[in-house]
Amino acid sequence: MPQLENEEEERGMSGFVAKPIDEMRSIHHGAVKLAGAELEVESFGLQVLDLPAGFVDYPEHDHAEDGQEEVYLILRGSAELEIDGVPLSAPTGEMIRVDALARRRLVPGPEGVRVLAIGCSPSVPYERPEDFRLEGTG
Repeated sequence: MPQLENEEEERGMSGFVAKPIDEMRSIHHGAVKLAGAELEVESFGLQVLDLPAGFVDYPEHDHAEDGQEEVYLILRGSAELEIDGVPLSAPTGEMIRVDALARRRLVPGPEGVRVLAIGCSPSVPYERPEDFRLEGTG
């Protein structure tokens, strides 16, 4: 991949933004990379989750309130997703779409997991949650 010459070019001056995942700002002790904010995505949510083996604090949740459906892509490692109480094995390369009303919980496999999480509501314009914004941006 070509190296970007300066921060202005990286921040989208050429009609694109490119940044290595491991250089993205993160929250929750590095577990959630702010990919959407770093890449200046405005139309959908985008995060990279890096969860170590044995991590049990990924919250069970749904998106009934905001109507957001999500797609998870397992980039590295493996996980088990529990969706409405049904366990689903998720190896590297697996893509899973989860409806807004479905309760979901992610449990990393024995080597941990890196997950690309994409989400948006089909009927409401996307608004990045406060926690997932870069400092100093709106």
